[in-house]
Amino acid sequence: MEPFSDMGKFLIIIGIMLVLFGGLITLAGKIPFIGRLPGDIIIQKKNFTFYFPLATSILLSIILSLLFWLVGKR
Repeated sequence: MEPFSDMGKFLIIIGIMLVLFGGLITLAGKIPFIGRLPGDIIIQKKNFTFYFPLATSILLSIILSLLFWLVGKR
């Protein structure tokens, strides 16, 4: 019976993470600086727009790395 218990806990954690990620995506458009940092690349032509959020990606990577480091430290 123990493997099913572990799988249940795993599914609950995945579900909570999906809900949190969905909420983050929903609220991301309301955060003013996300996607508009200096270093984000935006090229606009007549029928073409290229957007690469380089600085935003680096900032997000640093924040997540620190978060996972703190959680893994326990």
